[in-house]
Amino acid sequence: MKIVIAPDSFKESLSAKEVATAIKQGFSRYLPDAQYYCIPMADGGEGTVTSLVDATQGRLITTPVCSPLGKQVIATWGILGDNTTAVIEMAQASGLHLIPASQRDPNLTTSYGTGELINAALDMGVKKIILGLGGSATNDAGAGMMQALGLGLKDKLGSSLPFGGLALTQLHSIDITTLNPKFKQVEIEIACDVTNPLCGEKGASAIFGPQKGATKDDIVQLDKALRHFGTYLEKMTQRHLINIAGSGAAGGLALPLLAFTQATLSQGVDLVAKAVELEKYLKDADLVITGEGRMDSQSAQGKTPTGVAKLAKKYHLPVVALVGGYLSDYEVVYQHGIDAVFSIVPGVSTLSDALDNAQKNLSETAYNVARLYALAIRHTS
Repeated sequence: MKIVIAPDSFKESLSAKEVATAIKQGFSRYLPDAQYYCIPMADGGEGTVTSLVDATQGRLITTPVCSPLGKQVIATWGILGDNTTAVIEMAQASGLHLIPASQRDPNLTTSYGTGELINAALDMGVKKIILGLGGSATNDAGAGMMQALGLGLKDKLGSSLPFGGLALTQLHSIDITTLNPKFKQVEIEIACDVTNPLCGEKGASAIFGPQKGATKDDIVQLDKALRHFGTYLEKMTQRHLINIAGSGAAGGLALPLLAFTQATLSQGVDLVAKAVELEKYLKDADLVITGEGRMDSQSAQGKTPTGVAKLAKKYHLPVVALVGGYLSDYEVVYQHGIDAVFSIVPGVSTLSDALDNAQKNLSETAYNVARLYALAIRHTS
């Protein structure tokens, strides 16, 4: 019996590798003779760097950068085993987790630190950058990132724009002559798990602004600011940008990358699956187990579990998802290749306890799923 374990991380609790290990421990208690293949996964957000570095025998690098509020943080990124490809999670430099809830304000937060990570990768001579867009604290359409890369964003007086999404309303001119020349030569692949456009009712500000601290009034003003920036870039580059699916991800971070480079947008989970050669392990498997911290209807929109399931269904494999919890709309994932979902929390629990006991609960749930799976096999053989 061959069992492939390909989960995402459980945010704020376990890495994807730790999740896979816990599932294997639980399963092997009841099915010790099975062959287990642990393939830690990600979808462009948290864990993407680790998954790709581990899969390619690359290395991790730490770099001090500017946080979303202008303070210094230490960000981790990676060089893959080919020594020519960098992988960066923008959340490492510009993520929501870097700001206390009481200080979150997308009018002011900046993606400058993400640009510093790109500069660090360019300084190491990489030929390609994989950039994951999950978990951002910013709504500045990548303006801060581009400022770090040398792009001049000026107001009517010729002064540089201050940080933050709201400042884009003051944009009057753009100077590309100071842009890092290496930036124009590198291949960029953007790992994205949403399809939102830059503006409008499904845009960056309206959909993701509230979780970053935006009020209703903020959303209106930020949407205008991003549209102003996007319209300027469209006229400048003669490219259609604002309505591209995914241009609203990470507060619009993809926008200037699509404007100034030949960057491509890819489903993050598909990109990771290809890099870790997941399909190779699935071809002769008997069972696939995946998982994530919380499952809901958004899980069907390019998140790790349904991405894994889609690939598994090419080989008609059963797919089980173990999750920290799920919302009432989770059942849509059954239309996307997942056959059963199990929450690992055994009873009433505080969030803190659930996070602290995730490894134990995951292993116990996996043990019981293994018993159920073995029972099903016996009664169908």
